[in-house]
Amino acid sequence: MFDPLILFSQDQPGEKEQEAPAVDVITKEKEQEDTPWRVFLFDDDVHTFDEVIEQLIKALGCNASHAEELTFKVHSEGKAKVYEGTFEACFEVNSVLKEIQLITEIKG
Repeated sequence: MFDPLILFSQDQPGEKEQEAPAVDVITKEKEQEDTPWRVFLFDDDVHTFDEVIEQLIKALGCNASHAEELTFKVHSEGKAKVYEGTFEACFEVNSVLKEIQLITEIKG
């Protein structure tokens, strides 16, 4: 996957001192993949309830009742978590919500 990092001694140029695999990089990437990602939707004064509900149904594949609950929560609290999953899935949901310029944020 990754080539090992080769360290050279400063006292004897060109002499191989030790090999250390890039374990830290792999660990950090794995931690980021395992982190739950969330999509937040923010309230605005531009979109109607019906527009937001329709877009949530399209983005999440949920029923109208769930979309209405989320829309009301966004309206009353100013923002709400509308989705949680992998980064890729959150990115897709976010893209659909952005189609009508809804204000969103992805957090990991």
